[in-house]
Amino acid sequence: MEENKVENVINIIKDMNTKDKLRLGICLTTSDWANILYDKTEMYEKFDTMLKEVDKEYRTTLINFAKYKLVMFTMTKVMEMQEVERNKVALYLFNSVKHTV
Repeated sequence: MEENKVENVINIIKDMNTKDKLRLGICLTTSDWANILYDKTEMYEKFDTMLKEVDKEYRTTLINFAKYKLVMFTMTKVMEMQEVERNKVALYLFNSVKHTV
């Protein structure tokens, strides 16, 4: 059942466009609730840099991530997970974005 949670979230991430994946990455790395083991600062900088390259709105204005419903829904699913599961999702997200941008 627990592995099913990870698979479900990974399937949601697979269906996201690149901008939403990057937004999710930024939310994950800035959230105190996510509590991932990886270097959050380094991951944030990579997601931030990549999102600035592909999203003019992000570059020029303060973004309210709450308006991205799929990103927020995915964040809630991640916050419900155990630490090991969250880290699996974070690692998948990092690698999936790294290969698409």
